[in-house]
Amino acid sequence: MAFAVSDELLGTFVPIAVYWLYSGLYVVLDGLGMDDYRLHPKGEEEAKNIVSRSTVVRGVLVQQAFQIAVSLLLFTVLGDENEAARKQPPALVLALQFIVAMFVMDTWQYFMHRYMHINKFLYKHVHSKHHTLVVPYAFGALYNHPLEGLILDTIGGALSFLISGMTPRTGIFFFSFATIKTVDDHCGLWLPGNILHVFFSNNSAYHDIHHQLYGNKYNFSQPFFVMWDKILGTYMPYTLETRKGGGLEARPVKLNQAQQTKAD
Repeated sequence: MAFAVSDELLGTFVPIAVYWLYSGLYVVLDGLGMDDYRLHPKGEEEAKNIVSRSTVVRGVLVQQAFQIAVSLLLFTVLGDENEAARKQPPALVLALQFIVAMFVMDTWQYFMHRYMHINKFLYKHVHSKHHTLVVPYAFGALYNHPLEGLILDTIGGALSFLISGMTPRTGIFFFSFATIKTVDDHCGLWLPGNILHVFFSNNSAYHDIHHQLYGNKYNFSQPFFVMWDKILGTYMPYTLETRKGGGLEARPVKLNQAQQTKAD
């Protein structure tokens, strides 16, 4: 007797597996020596990050357990759909659903993320946990307070799924892709030939700016596009420079006086 696993369960657990597999790939690459492609010098992580890697792993696992519980509860409440409703639409419709879902997720996360910086209580007690990683790395991408994970990721993901009208099976691929993109944006490396950099200007260097003190009020967009930053004046342009001693550095383009005042 065959054991069938629902698309809803796969959509819950596959992105988690993808998270650890993809971030694990970066750990392996880091062990092979990636000094020429680092956005921060080796050793800076220990100097600037105030939490250990083991603490980060535990924190991510707690958030993922919380997200699993919320997802399973949601699927239990909504119930199963009949088989006809699960039929995959044509490829063009799938592509459109992906684009709509990306836009919805970006819009939700931009405004919620920015509000967590504006609201001093939320920043101090919730969002600052993520910013303890001044030097980001791949498996720290989802090192967040559980409340932030619920607001940004779980609710944002649910809205993307519902508004786009995608099926649970499409959701498996969409949320796995969003997971890969999020991990990549926090990897701390600028690898040559990274195809995500070809299609998205929101990347590891762009998000690294946001994790620095001078970029704390800029580059809120995540995980796909930079449009809301550009539209609403929170875009901080940068150049990628070769660092003396090896490696790379994302350096912000000089701010004008008005922007500097806002940053202060």
